[in-house]
Amino acid sequence: MKCTNREIPKRIWIKSIPWKKSVPRILSLLCAVILFTGVLSGCGSLSYDMAYSVDAAVSGFNVLRRQETRTVSPFTSDLCVVTEDVTAGTDLDMSTVGAAMLLDLRTSQVLYAKSAHERIHPASVTKIMTALVALENGNLESTLTATDTVLIKDAGAVLCGLKSGDTMTLDQALRILLIYSANDVAMLIAENIGGSVEHFLEMMNQKAHELGATNTNFANPHGLTDINHYTTAYDLYLIFKEAIKNETFNEIIHMTGYQTTYYDKNGKAKEFNRQTSNLYLKGDRKAPENVTVIGGKTGTTNAAGYCLILLSRDESGSPYISIVMRAGSTDELYNKMTDLLKEIHK
Repeated sequence: MKCTNREIPKRIWIKSIPWKKSVPRILSLLCAVILFTGVLSGCGSLSYDMAYSVDAAVSGFNVLRRQETRTVSPFTSDLCVVTEDVTAGTDLDMSTVGAAMLLDLRTSQVLYAKSAHERIHPASVTKIMTALVALENGNLESTLTATDTVLIKDAGAVLCGLKSGDTMTLDQALRILLIYSANDVAMLIAENIGGSVEHFLEMMNQKAHELGATNTNFANPHGLTDINHYTTAYDLYLIFKEAIKNETFNEIIHMTGYQTTYYDKNGKAKEFNRQTSNLYLKGDRKAPENVTVIGGKTGTTNAAGYCLILLSRDESGSPYISIVMRAGSTDELYNKMTDLLKEIHK
């Protein structure tokens, strides 16, 4: 299945009008065009996003005004569009996972899709949006200061060990967030970039809606289970596709580990040294021949199961996004992901 990028553009044509009868008709046409443009663009903006619906063939439309052609272009012109499961031509068995997708970003082709629009818990895959919002609204060299907000008590939560008064730069925080998946660092970022965690969540949800990911709601910046915290595999694709446009994000998700020093409230150095949670990058799992895993994000909670989203490239450099959500174990997660990546060469 491919995107609608071959869709014939709708065009607005203004026919020639004899000048003697033209003034009233020209004024009328100009009013109509101005009204049409205003409705589409919204208060002078060049784009307007329609609400996303799982029942629609597309998530929304981005209307671009082009002076030469007056062309209305679809929002989905460079997106993979999924309206139903896509399994034709594959012998993949994804029956034991909650959702799975394989998308060719060069051709916008959907190579595989299962339950793409089913609501699921994202676990720490949430942190992709946390990082994206921070990168768009923060300064990498700015210093973040921890408050008691970082003291997470949830059993099994991955923590850096932050205490109130600890400081680190946003650049350090983002690397710990994406490589080690520290939940306390997610709270540190949210409070410092948003002014409050609550406002940062508003920023996360607003960004999701701007991207067309409107079947998503973030109730926290880290992904620990909350009944009001959910997304879909397709929405994660939209969010991840936007995030990988950022050079710093791409650099971080490709790192195999990270070592740094941050400071407590008294200026005493605190060391951090952890490996990535991505087993492909660690070398514990091997990608199929001629497929290179660039990086991605893992996530695990009891509610979400085992989750992984990846950016990979084939031998010619063409990029792919692959997603497996709600697997039953680490082994199953990576086995199913490897099976998906094998479809790249078929």
